[in-house]
Amino acid sequence: MSRPHFDPSRYDAQLAEKKTRLAALLAPFAAPEPEVFDSPREHYRLRAEFRLWREGEERHYAMFEPGDKSRPILLDDFPVASEHINRLMPQLKAGWQASQALGFKLFQVEFLTTLAGDALITLAYHRPLDEAWQVAAEQLAAELGVSIVGRSRGQRLVIGRDYVEEELTVAGRRFRYRQPEGAFTQPNGAVCEKMLNWAFEALGPREDDLLELYCGNGNFTLPLATRVRRVLATEISKTSVSAALANLADNGVDNVALVRLSSEELTQALNEVRPFRRLAGIDLKGYDFGSVFVDPPRAGMDPDTCELTRRFSRILYISCNPETLAANIAQLGDTHRISRCALFDQFPYTHHMEAGVLLERR
Repeated sequence: MSRPHFDPSRYDAQLAEKKTRLAALLAPFAAPEPEVFDSPREHYRLRAEFRLWREGEERHYAMFEPGDKSRPILLDDFPVASEHINRLMPQLKAGWQASQALGFKLFQVEFLTTLAGDALITLAYHRPLDEAWQVAAEQLAAELGVSIVGRSRGQRLVIGRDYVEEELTVAGRRFRYRQPEGAFTQPNGAVCEKMLNWAFEALGPREDDLLELYCGNGNFTLPLATRVRRVLATEISKTSVSAALANLADNGVDNVALVRLSSEELTQALNEVRPFRRLAGIDLKGYDFGSVFVDPPRAGMDPDTCELTRRFSRILYISCNPETLAANIAQLGDTHRISRCALFDQFPYTHHMEAGVLLERR
């Protein structure tokens, strides 16, 4: 992650440019004007990763411009990161400078925080971690009030928990989430909460069932499950599946069946191309799917998965890459129309943006 060019005075103009770009991408599909959900102007990133750069006997937090690893940008703070990360940065630096056990061959630091006030720090090393490291890390974790994960080749030592706990409010209800170290989570918590509320409203109350692809740790699953009769959710990452199951249990959501299948595999199962033992006990034909929710990776949906979504009356699509979103909509345009669309500014001061569309059968 390179350092964003942080200039709050330019924020409104940059957001307007993104809206114009999204509207142009969706114009061929007669999309309505995008709803726009802005970001806090600073302290919006809940996670941050830094390399360490040595000058003399001291190591500094460092970032680099893309493609240039020779000229570091040395940091004492990071205004786009959460206030919690900014408080921890100097405290952690003092900790590794004061302890040979913590500082020796430390080369990378990752922070993961939440709106709920939780924090986890990952320390990566070019050496094995020993008992001295464990003792020093336990003391530092207690002093900072955080969990710590130490990583080196073939090692992963956890002080405290290997996840953080988040709380997000959707339609007046608070949902609790476990967000594991090393797994994907939305970096901008305030905008994530806006996305969840938009998706909740766009789906609306239904009397039928929902299919969810790429469910991750259940970020959208929890609130959307309260809008439908039942949910069948899929995810391929074991870590995310484990977190999603814990999140469902923690929130008392009991109308979701979660299976560890890729979208391609689920397409094969629904098309009766091949059976899967991971679907044992799940009656696919017993579902009355009216809607499908997808939040795919940057590459978007593959053509077969895109064809699968065509079967549904409503396609609720969250995208981190509007270009691949537009390509998927082009494949679906003869059967579905865009009834709502939205821009979520997850990544201020960059060209990246998150988008949402509701596609309904013509």
